Amino acid sequence: MFVDHAVIYVKGGNGGNGIVSWRREKYVPRGGPAGGDGGRGGDVVLVVDEGLRTLVDFRYQRHFKAKSGEPGGPANRHGADGEDLVIKVPPGTLVRDRDTGEFLGDLVRPGDRLVVARGGRGGRGNAHFANSVHKAPEIAEKGEPGEERVIELELRVLADVGLVGYPSVGKSTLLRAMTRAEPKVGAYPFTTLHPELGVVELSDGRSFVMADLPGLIEGAHEGRGLGHQFLRHIERTKVLVHVIDMAAVDGRDPVEDYRIIEDELAKYRAELADRPRVVAANKMDLPDAQENLARFRAAYPDLEVYPISGATHQGLQPFAERLYELVQATPAPTSAEAASADESTRKVYRLADEEPLKIWKEDGVFVVEHPEIEKLVQMTNFDQYDAVKRFQRIMKLRGVDDALRAHGAKDGDVIRIGDMVFDFVD
Repeated sequence: MFVDHAVIYVKGGNGGNGIVSWRREKYVPRGGPAGGDGGRGGDVVLVVDEGLRTLVDFRYQRHFKAKSGEPGGPANRHGADGEDLVIKVPPGTLVRDRDTGEFLGDLVRPGDRLVVARGGRGGRGNAHFANSVHKAPEIAEKGEPGEERVIELELRVLADVGLVGYPSVGKSTLLRAMTRAEPKVGAYPFTTLHPELGVVELSDGRSFVMADLPGLIEGAHEGRGLGHQFLRHIERTKVLVHVIDMAAVDGRDPVEDYRIIEDELAKYRAELADRPRVVAANKMDLPDAQENLARFRAAYPDLEVYPISGATHQGLQPFAERLYELVQATPAPTSAEAASADESTRKVYRLADEEPLKIWKEDGVFVVEHPEIEKLVQMTNFDQYDAVKRFQRIMKLRGVDDALRAHGAKDGDVIRIGDMVFDFVD
């Protein structure tokens, strides 16, 4: 089953908790705090596997969670880090954040890696909080929660040559004649419902990859027919081959067919106009083909046209040689998303860019929203007196207390930060 789109949930592993512990060796007076740090949570990583050709595996598993870090140990022992979760994807996979629409990466080459959910850092043990004033802190952090998000995977097949054209013009027959691929062939529209790939091998061992892409119809750029399900795959191909039914078996006009297909490509992505292309004048073994070919060449005198027949293999050898020359001379195209997401357009976070503190009142409760404050809540163990005092001190230093007062909070009012609810003490 060919699947070229999937939506999955990914979550990095939580960091392990730090612990409160004390040195208790014999002959070591006042040993002091010795609680170890928790281990880091594992990342969720996408890795290209060149043996995959579809996203079908994500039909059956859609939730992925990396291992969490282990808690710290006594005697300053660090907890073990959580193992990364590696998810294999086929070459040509684009990755986006489904909720924000952010482009995350374009995985093309075998071995390409993309971290889509980072694991949380381990919480610090009480050894980290000792100082000259507070020599015996009863405080340890909880591990940081791992990142979680819903991502969208979109597969765009990688091929050197893409066959485009109306349904039933002989693209599948041509692919089967030039490669060892075995696409389904039939005399009815939309035989091909997904891309088929094959390797064209020349007599001296040279080769290139050819894709039979699902048939286009007028209005495809607006989603008609197979619409964008087809058009997304054409972006990866180096060379475009217009397969035209010169015998006009279905009663269509070859001259008009070419114009409509070119118009659909231009409306979908303007840069496709610069992609090398040739015309495969197919079905030249049938009546009326020669007459239509002469009329086609008169209408488009500048086009490179190869009279062929997928059924009888007429003209395929010189046609394949020319395609190989074009493939070698054409650089691999870059997806529009990857091209626009270069380093110069990525946001660089500095102190001045820090997100502002947001406070509002909802059903009588003051809600505080800020990523760093919410993370502080998640990593604070409120069962520890010293941890609570530290939390209160940070809230005051960060200006949260003053901001709450400015919004009208008074002693005893209920405050909510993330999942934590507590009373405001003025």
